[in-house]
Amino acid sequence: MKENNEVKVHDKLSNGAALSSDADIPTNAQYFNTKTRYQDFNTYLRENILAINISAVKPPAPTCTPVHFTIIARHGTRFPTAENIKKIAAFDDLVKTEANGDLSYLSELKAWKMWYKEDMAGHLTETGREDHIHLAQRMVETFPSLLTKENLQGGRVKFITSSVPRCINSTLSFQLGLKEWFHLEGSVLEFPYTVNDTLMRFFASCERFVETVLNNPEAAIQATLFKNGPEMETVQRKVADLLQIPYDKFTADLAETGFYLCAYEWTIRGLNSPWCRLYDRADAEVVDYASDLGLYYKRGYGHKIDSMASCVLFNDLFNRLEKAANEFRAGQPVSEVVTVEIGHAETLLPLVTLLGLFKDKTPLTADNYASQLNRAFNSGHIVPYIGNLLAALYDCPDGFRLQLRVNERPVEVPGLDEFSPLFKDVKEQYQQILGCNQEAICKMSK
Repeated sequence: MKENNEVKVHDKLSNGAALSSDADIPTNAQYFNTKTRYQDFNTYLRENILAINISAVKPPAPTCTPVHFTIIARHGTRFPTAENIKKIAAFDDLVKTEANGDLSYLSELKAWKMWYKEDMAGHLTETGREDHIHLAQRMVETFPSLLTKENLQGGRVKFITSSVPRCINSTLSFQLGLKEWFHLEGSVLEFPYTVNDTLMRFFASCERFVETVLNNPEAAIQATLFKNGPEMETVQRKVADLLQIPYDKFTADLAETGFYLCAYEWTIRGLNSPWCRLYDRADAEVVDYASDLGLYYKRGYGHKIDSMASCVLFNDLFNRLEKAANEFRAGQPVSEVVTVEIGHAETLLPLVTLLGLFKDKTPLTADNYASQLNRAFNSGHIVPYIGNLLAALYDCPDGFRLQLRVNERPVEVPGLDEFSPLFKDVKEQYQQILGCNQEAICKMSK
């Protein structure tokens, strides 16, 4: 991916845009996988959360006019799941009862109070609300002629969300970001949103995917092999040695839990906690790869059905682009200039995979870890909190052109090797997928 680091800094820093000095940031923050903060991937946002990457806001040519954009985004920062809260409690209890020795920060670890509660599980955090407020405001800056007060009030900006509360609350936060920007906070006008799990949670209703991948332990056997392999064992033993906990009591699962406890404390509370000191960069890279292997085989390139399950969302995206192009071509007002869709990491990963993005030449496996340190399929880079895919349609002198951006960075359309190809060429590139039949794809053969 080519990158231009020229950044436009906006002086309108909204409430909650707390800044972190580099000294406060955990050294492993870039390895937190799907628990990564958006600004720890797009690091220029640490200085100003409303900064714009200039390379991402340029039209294909100065004479091109933006017609429509759809952004499909993950929810904002969330609390751990119920399962992970139980794991954190077990890890904390083990450290409090079993750890000993002269580790300089052991007293800090033992003094840490378990504050994650079951009723928090999976919900959006305050930081998660701010994530979407700021994403909305950057979108206004990026597309000032589309994401306007008039289009918002006129119903030409559509919102679609997963039914899961963290996604609905992320949608409301995105809307709040727009209300703040356009000074509509006191307005009684509410902007409707549509709950659509067929689009945002296609993975839950695709029987073939659920049966052959999600509920099949063999589907992600490479992740299991790696978790039980020498690299994870090295991390497990090293952390057990630091804490002086017997190896038979300190599992690979607990080693992962401690690492992600460090991640949660950072992303949710902004704390570089003592848990982070248990893991160096080599440890972080191993745990990060373990998570990527699971996602690669359950949500990415590991099995064809992983990505084909997103057929319904793929078609919906291209239908929206086609409709906008047809209305514009006919001289009609574009009825939907902006579409905002909020879902999950599991919504985005299959879709970017179906588009052919972030594909490694060699598949990720349990035994090629060392050669995959610079892999393209890196979940912390693709689906951090508020990770997003944006498709922008432009009217240009030579026809409609399409730009794809992932996390506000332009990406080349695979097979066309350019950042702003003609829309007709993009449709031709994906002709074998366009019009795919979700029901046929997902139906289990008897």
